[in-house]
Parts: sequence; C-alpha cells; structure tokens
Amino acid sequence: MLQDIPTPTRREASPCVLETERLMLRRPTLADVKAITRLANDRRIAENSRRLPHPYFQDHAVEFVRTSAGTRDTTFLIESNFVPVGMAGVSWSEPELPELGFWIGVEHWGQGFATEAARAMIDHFFEELEVEHLFAGARVSNPASRNVLEKCGFQWSGVELHRFEALGSSTPVDRFRLSRGVWCSLKNWASATRRER
Repeated sequence: MLQDIPTPTRREASPCVLETERLMLRRPTLADVKAITRLANDRRIAENSRRLPHPYFQDHAVEFVRTSAGTRDTTFLIESNFVPVGMAGVSWSEPELPELGFWIGVEHWGQGFATEAARAMIDHFFEELEVEHLFAGARVSNPASRNVLEKCGFQWSGVELHRFEALGSSTPVDRFRLSRGVWCSLKNWASATRRER
C-alpha cells in the first residue's frame, strides 16, 4: 500500500475518498465488481486503455480489485450520484514515471466526468506526494483523452509505441507531462478567478 512506500515522501495519510462538484472517487471493493465489469466490457474502452482486456469478465474485475489494494498504484472508482461511471488512478509500473490513467463508461461520455475526475486525481497526487512530474498518455486516435489532458495542464512531450492488451499489438501514443510548477500556477489562477466572481 502507499503508506508502506518510503519514496517518494508522503506528506500525510491518503484520504479514502476524493470529492468534486459532481463526483466521488473512492477505492473500489469487491462489491463493485459487477459495475466495473459492465462498464469495462466495451471494446471502445478497452482499445483506448493499455491494460484492459476485451472481453472483460467478472474474474478480471475481481483480480483487479484484489491486486490494486496491495500495490503502489492509486486506484479510484468514479461515481456520480453513487452510480459508478468509470475509473481513475496513478500507475507506478515504472518507478520514475508515475502515470495518470482514466476511463469513463461509454454511456457517460460527453458530460465532462473525465476532466473532473482527472483534476481530482492530479490534485491528490501533488498534494499527497513530493514528486515533481506526473505523466500520461493517450492513443493518437483518441482526441477526447488528449483534450482532457491538455485542459488539465499537461504538455505534449512526444509520441511512443505502447502495447494495448485488447488490440494484441502496439500503437502510437501521445505522451504528456505535467510539472508541479504548472499545476501550482493553474491552481493559483483558478483560485484568483473564483475570488473575482
């Protein structure tokens, strides 16, 4: 679990729930397996998420929930009005490259949930950890995810090939990076804008 990891330094204990204006992000449990399976078992989701297989079965969700509790990764179920709509998290599969990831169930696309959840994850990441950069990627054929990352302040850093489990092959991915400095500037600007209203 994150509490057991000596580096990067944690500032304080991680909250179990993140709340935004419309969303609640919380740790997934085995009680969420059916909802996760229903949302994730869509080829349109799997083809844009590197680690999701397709078809996606309940056994996949059970394994995901069980293993996510014991890894360095931070994983949250995204809910709107207590209804699961997707997942978000930060992966530490490459120790020096913490990577933001998110997906929203197809029936919930176009409502701004991805941007809202991503911003909550980014704030949680920089507030909880003494790390200078957060990374992310989006398939070059996925403009919606690229748009979310850009709205959150990520800056494009190049293109790489990454393997996608559902595709069974590698495909080009736009890589992005967000620095702590840019995040701080955006937070300060947002605070100033709210005060002016």
